[in-house]
Amino acid sequence: MCIDLNSDLGEGFGRWTLGDDDALLSIVTSANVACGFHAGDPVIMRRTCETAAARGVVIGAQVGYRDLAGFGRRFVDVPPVELADDVIYQIGALDAFARVAGTRVRYVKPHGALYNAIVHHEAQAAAVVAAVRAYDPGLPVLGLPGSAWLRQASRAGLTTVAECFADRAYTREGRLVPRGVPGAVLHDPALVAERSVRMARGEPIEAVDGTPLTVTADSICVHGDSPGAVAMAIEVRDALKANGIGLAPFAQQPFAQQPFKEQPVTDTKASFAEESV
Repeated sequence: MCIDLNSDLGEGFGRWTLGDDDALLSIVTSANVACGFHAGDPVIMRRTCETAAARGVVIGAQVGYRDLAGFGRRFVDVPPVELADDVIYQIGALDAFARVAGTRVRYVKPHGALYNAIVHHEAQAAAVVAAVRAYDPGLPVLGLPGSAWLRQASRAGLTTVAECFADRAYTREGRLVPRGVPGAVLHDPALVAERSVRMARGEPIEAVDGTPLTVTADSICVHGDSPGAVAMAIEVRDALKANGIGLAPFAQQPFAQQPFKEQPVTDTKASFAEESV
């Protein structure tokens, strides 16, 4: 049994740093690298790509809204055509630095408010799908199981990869609890590690209301910007290995794509603005 372990990295900007990328790149198997719109700059992008390539970590483009001030965690009602161009721009920018480092961008994962918006926002989901297809239809895409993003990507012929979150609470519908709600982010390493093992095995975890919830995925995300992120990632990695679950980039594994579950939801800006990965 094998699963991917991914993390959002390269999220500093200029002299401002966030997280310990160097340490996390010795733990994770896939790196979602910021592409300059919500975080990251050319120096950080090149350094992150070079370190990832040297350590055999697969590089993915972490694309988001053009929102440096808000760290990409605010919904932006950008026209779909412009959003598609923004996504192509970001993938291409990161891919340039990946090529210089001797590798390539191997997948695409939206960030923050964009990630959550395209769970339900059909037009923006279609825009991101169109951007990936235009740049490289061979790139897998990473996202939340049951999302409009993965459903549309699958219908468009893209390889879809479902992910779960080690350190985030879930609603009973399998959505992420908005960060503004108490308990949305989990901080107990032992609990996070135990939940990660259960999700990797396809066993139920507890939703925020105590309901049993099964989240099946091919990749587990551990956040790089949370307090104690490195220690938590180590605990998750060690717990997976101790339970006979190997770690490998999903780009090197057969995919177990899951059937999509439609969720009734109100498509409002407010719902997008309140949520962020």
